[in-house]
Amino acid sequence: MTHTPVGVDIAKHLIQIHFINEHTGEVVDKQLRQQDFLTFFSNREPCLIGMESCGGSQYWARELKKLGHKVRLMQARFVKAFVMGNKNDVMDARAIWIAVQQPGKGVAIKTEEQQSILVLHRSRSQLVKFRTAQINALHGMLLEFGETIHKGRSAMDKELPAALERMKMKLPPYLIAVLEDQYNRLGELDSLIDGIEKQLNSVARQDETCARLMEIPGVGPLIATAAVATMGDAAAFKSGREFAAYVGLVPRQTGSGGKVRLLGISKRGDAYMQTLLVHGARVISFAMKEPGQWITELKKRRPTNVAIVAMANKLARTIWAIAAHGRRYDKNFISIRPY
Repeated sequence: MTHTPVGVDIAKHLIQIHFINEHTGEVVDKQLRQQDFLTFFSNREPCLIGMESCGGSQYWARELKKLGHKVRLMQARFVKAFVMGNKNDVMDARAIWIAVQQPGKGVAIKTEEQQSILVLHRSRSQLVKFRTAQINALHGMLLEFGETIHKGRSAMDKELPAALERMKMKLPPYLIAVLEDQYNRLGELDSLIDGIEKQLNSVARQDETCARLMEIPGVGPLIATAAVATMGDAAAFKSGREFAAYVGLVPRQTGSGGKVRLLGISKRGDAYMQTLLVHGARVISFAMKEPGQWITELKKRRPTNVAIVAMANKLARTIWAIAAHGRRYDKNFISIRPY
């Protein structure tokens, strides 16, 4: 069955579509309201609908698939190359229409449960940033009055009460009250972060794939749940190497005349998943009693950070292999490429 390519540019209230009518050859540029979007496609023959991966795209992709259409979500940087002329909704929809017909790796369409897990991760990440900002602000306020506290949350919990007692002798009460209030908010943030982590731990224990992933050294509930939700369907990736590239744990390339030079990793990919895997690789490299011969030998030949990123790449490949093939972790397993 031939699917008619359609480019869809999503916005909050209005959605722009672009396609060529398969029967008349007419070029259609149409703007729809959100409430009319699904109705328009419910009365059409199966289409190949392309959309940028952005806010709301996962929801629309699921709903369009229910109507029998094929949906391909694409990264914005992939679509950008096809924007011609001035940038507006019409030109964006046309660029998406061109891009959806090109070969390339799309973004996995996630279930509502997988999206819910990612929302928990984003909420936790945001709260951690708030807590860090609050701690840094307290350090700055105290420094204005000659009080210095060592780095780290435990040092603040230990040293701040004594610093406030010293400051009460020379500063107005309203300032001390404000500082105490700012410090107490750290406890509130701790409670919110702990609550989200407990929810993620519960999800990880109940999900069979997450339970198998947590058998991998360096992988805990955070990495396991984030990896499962980020992959969507593990079968969407052809190999662990492709998943590692999707996350962004592969080197940039530059080359000409048949000569290719590999550089360091870039900011492409999923920054949050990338961060978690690098932290997991650091745990394997420095915190484990037996990190393994592979990473031990690599650290002797390469700089520490390069070795850690390489370990994170290997960790991503291992995660994909276990999720895609339904296996359990075996540290003695040897992968053999089929001929």
